[in-house]
Amino acid sequence: MTATATATLLDAVRAIEPIIRRYAPEAERERKMAAPVAEALIQAGLYRLWRPKSSGGFELDPMSGFRIIEAVSRIDSATGWNLQIAVAHDMFAPWFGDRAAQEIFHRDAIPVGAFHPARKAVAVPGGYRISGRTPYVSGAHHATAFIGFAQVYDGDQLRIGTDGTPETRLIAVPTSEAVIVDNWNTMGMRGSGSHDVDMQDAFIPEHWAVPWVPLTKPGSAYQGALYRLTVWPAIAALIAPALGIARAAIDEAVAMIQQKTPAFGAKTLKDQGVVQSRLAQAEARLGAGRAFFYTVFEEAWREAVAGYPITVALKGRLQLAMTHATLECAGAVSIVHELAGASGIREEYPFERHFRDIHVITQHGFTNSGKLESVGKILLGLDPEWPFFKY
Repeated sequence: MTATATATLLDAVRAIEPIIRRYAPEAERERKMAAPVAEALIQAGLYRLWRPKSSGGFELDPMSGFRIIEAVSRIDSATGWNLQIAVAHDMFAPWFGDRAAQEIFHRDAIPVGAFHPARKAVAVPGGYRISGRTPYVSGAHHATAFIGFAQVYDGDQLRIGTDGTPETRLIAVPTSEAVIVDNWNTMGMRGSGSHDVDMQDAFIPEHWAVPWVPLTKPGSAYQGALYRLTVWPAIAALIAPALGIARAAIDEAVAMIQQKTPAFGAKTLKDQGVVQSRLAQAEARLGAGRAFFYTVFEEAWREAVAGYPITVALKGRLQLAMTHATLECAGAVSIVHELAGASGIREEYPFERHFRDIHVITQHGFTNSGKLESVGKILLGLDPEWPFFKY
């Protein structure tokens, strides 16, 4: 059944490819995904990859979800990025109670968000008043709810939990209660529309704010194997756009190399040994990084299907595979950019955008090279400081 659904969704990606390509320049120029592309993703059902079947979703295994996001990202990086952000936030639904999950993560929902810094949640009768500004909210213009963290206040007094740390809630806020701050001015991933979102005294009901603690009792719709992996498919979804970008860059490099003769040269690129070997290195870096990434997630999926919780050791391997894949994709694209020569700096060719976009992804706080230190600590039997290893 999953294989059939995945094949159908990949067919849907191919069907909407012309729409994605048509509006990609507009997204890059306007610094947000174009409305017709968002609508095409909705109609294709792509926002529902990891939503429970009981809520009209497909509840795919992680690897199938990655492959679909990767296929979209190969067409357009920003569209793939926006898709993975929304799909990833469905993985936070198990923390909410059944009522809130049905209201926030319904069939037509597009949940997006960012988690740092935490917002301020002032306790009031019936719920909370939420205030704060959060950067890097990809896909904000097409969202139905903003997901994030908030620290609870009683009036002006920060509430401290029994462990001595601020009491933190996982929250959802309707997009109608927030303002998008137009400040996404970056070297790459411009079409993702990852602007700041600001909210001041936005009211949410009490059941839309739940304790952010390790998941022990997921909602009734979230009993399947997928949700035993907690936040890890959500974090790993960040890698699929990098894989798609690297694949597109190498494919386009092959097409260019077969046709181009460098200025002041008589020998075509395809006949130059250094070009042949560097292209092979790029392909190897992508292939090896991708294989490690999928292999470790397949291992985690087998554990989840068997009913086992994922261990810290396995989480460390997941993190290692994610960061490694990101860095290898960046390395592969850098090789392609080198091979493109002057064509790599001109906007009429795709290489400069691939180079810019992939190096923006390498800076993401969840997957950047700094996370290798946390993995090394786990390998040495030390406690990692990266907080998501607790979830």
